Amino acid sequence: MPLTIEPTKSTLGATITGVRLNSLAANEWHQIESAFHQYALLIFPGQHLSESEQVAFAERFGEIEILVEDMKSIPISNRRDGQILGDEDHQSKLLKGNEGWHTDSSYMPLSAKASVLSAHILPRTGGETEWADVRAAYDALDEETRASIADMTAYHCYFHSQAKIGHKVDVGAGYGFFDGEPPLHRLVKIHPVTGRPALFIGRHVKRIVELEEDESERLVQKLMDLSCQPPRTYQHSWQPGDLVVWDNRCVLHRARPYDSREERVMLHTRIKGDPATESALNA
Repeated sequence: MPLTIEPTKSTLGATITGVRLNSLAANEWHQIESAFHQYALLIFPGQHLSESEQVAFAERFGEIEILVEDMKSIPISNRRDGQILGDEDHQSKLLKGNEGWHTDSSYMPLSAKASVLSAHILPRTGGETEWADVRAAYDALDEETRASIADMTAYHCYFHSQAKIGHKVDVGAGYGFFDGEPPLHRLVKIHPVTGRPALFIGRHVKRIVELEEDESERLVQKLMDLSCQPPRTYQHSWQPGDLVVWDNRCVLHRARPYDSREERVMLHTRIKGDPATESALNA
């Protein structure tokens, strides 16, 4: 069966079948890489990759971002030491934060290029993942708004986004938590490969520098509302073995709720951004 690319009905995303990610031929990889730049979100059903195979596939996109010391992939799970975590556990609150629209590592000095996520243990219902196309959102802006935001910049801060859901985290508590001025990014990001502009927003935005705080909040919410609605969104209902890769430079994503008494285990691998294009302005 040949490699088949089937676009979704949204402005982003395509499902790819007829290929095994652990044994790609050169021409298959070239098709996947081209589709990644075109669709920004690729869904590969039923791959059932091992952790090492997932890392090897992710490394085709670039250098891995180490999220936890010596680990190229991390489990995203509500289980620890064989036990389901309570809702007040620190890890549970981090998972709760993932239910807000965001792009990975925007709160770090170097934001992420791409992310790979695979499904291993799933709850009976819920727990989907949803993505939003901020390229198409920029395209949908009126000319006046495009002109007004062209030179705007915004601070991105994990402390801020977690505090909004009532989760106070001490400085130095782990990945993504550091002291000092938060990373500063342009509100409009030009994709380094396609040249398409996209909104660089999400729950980690603390404040647009050029605006007063209340004006900043209103504008960010306006841009989020525009971005995160059909036809610019796609939601995936996972099956064990599914693997998805997306472009953090032009896509937002969020986890959907599920019964926290049921186990959910996903495996996440993150690819570093290019310092030339993904470094914070104040890095």
